[in-house]
Amino acid sequence: MSKLERILKRVYEAPLPEAADLERLLSLNEREDIEAIFSFADKVRREFCGDGIALRGIIEFSNFCQRECAYCGLNKGNRAIQRYRMSKNELLKAVKDLDCRNIKTVVLQSGEDSRLDASWLEDVILEIKSGFDMAITLSVGERSEHDYRTWKNAGADRYLLKIETSDEGLYSSLHPHMDFSRRLDCLRILKGLGYQTGSGNIIGLPGQTPESIARDIIFFKRGDFDMIGIGPFIPHQSSSLAGRQKGDPLLSLKTVALTRIVTRDTHIPATTALGSLERDYRMEGLKCGANVLMPNFTPRPFRDLYEIYPGKKCVDEPVGECDICTQGMAEALGRFIDHSRADSLKMRMRQVSGALPR
Repeated sequence: MSKLERILKRVYEAPLPEAADLERLLSLNEREDIEAIFSFADKVRREFCGDGIALRGIIEFSNFCQRECAYCGLNKGNRAIQRYRMSKNELLKAVKDLDCRNIKTVVLQSGEDSRLDASWLEDVILEIKSGFDMAITLSVGERSEHDYRTWKNAGADRYLLKIETSDEGLYSSLHPHMDFSRRLDCLRILKGLGYQTGSGNIIGLPGQTPESIARDIIFFKRGDFDMIGIGPFIPHQSSSLAGRQKGDPLLSLKTVALTRIVTRDTHIPATTALGSLERDYRMEGLKCGANVLMPNFTPRPFRDLYEIYPGKKCVDEPVGECDICTQGMAEALGRFIDHSRADSLKMRMRQVSGALPR
């Protein structure tokens, strides 16, 4: 057994991997080493997730945001953006489009909109649940425990709240007027309410180090998340990080692979951001541990306006065009599109208290 194989085995088998091992693996750039990491991750994916590629249809129903995140085009200081909020009827029509393509999970996503009425979203959830056979994922940011409970009781199944970085100092520098501990509290509340809970990070953020990425992966392991989204940093021209270098796609892919090896049965998407670089890297993501694709069902013209980063994949494609793309990727890989709800693969009972690092 080679030294690399021993490290991979140690990382895979450890209840909690050593950050130094993860840093060492993240630093490898020889083609043979990278192929070995990706192959190991793909085997773990096949063992724990099978060969199905799950689909999550995204509907971006509002681009209003009260936050000032340094990397995001939706930041409240962006005066160039045209803001929108979809009506309930517009949103439900988009859900119907998604349902017609036999996609069983809808992701309702927005900026952190201070005017998002909890009762309005509750009604939307109730109508989706009464009219369609699908799981509902929410991604609307930090809210009160009351709101989270209201939406869970209405039928929401999952919640995505990315940490972006588990490095508290880096988090604070990128998120003015936000509280790292509040983010962790929201994740604990969501898990405690029984949501299938997702997190994730951005790779290539200014000030990020291999050590902080390694700590992110350990954070994901400790958090026992149901889904983890990993994508490269793509700076928006109307954000405070405009003009900074994009994240390295290879480092993003290595992070996907190591997250798969460490977390084993977590759903990991080949993110749209991976497909929005100088070329589409989603196929590579699916080859090194990812098992989810997230086609966009936001209707035009709203889709053009939800620009969290420039050059976003699939913005100009008609709704439904993703069918051909996703099927083509699955066939090229010898895999298949999973049209089930693809609920959490984590069947064991969890201890919520202490599950997330402070």
